[in-house]
Amino acid sequence: MESVNKLCVAFFIISMMVAMAAAQSATNVRSTYHLYNPQNINWDLRTASAYCATWDADKPLEWRQRYGWTAFCGPAGPTGQAACGRCLRVTNTGTGTQATVRIVDQCSNGGLDLDVNVFNQLDTDRRGYQQGHLIVNYEFVNC
Repeated sequence: MESVNKLCVAFFIISMMVAMAAAQSATNVRSTYHLYNPQNINWDLRTASAYCATWDADKPLEWRQRYGWTAFCGPAGPTGQAACGRCLRVTNTGTGTQATVRIVDQCSNGGLDLDVNVFNQLDTDRRGYQQGHLIVNYEFVNC
């Protein structure tokens, strides 16, 4: 009986890990742009009034400037403070262009609000600019 209990516990843990991994990506997400322009404000999260400034504003400059910035508002993955500082690999579904971004803010549009520089990097065919948004896939990655 003890081995059955251990097997059940192991199955439960594996199931939870699979569920957590599945919740770490999303497809066909609307992505808009935000005028953070961190290069113009010395990558200062406080000046940008970014939600994550409370926890990440004093990280080294190298950490703050390593990736482009984004506000994150789902639909899948951690929210609030738990999302701060995490990275996403974002793919423009129309062109396949990819960029890695760091979550520095939260938003309410139900997707991503990329720094305009990252948005333009992904928008290689300029359709996103014309429409005012991109459709992207994202997955959480180590950074």
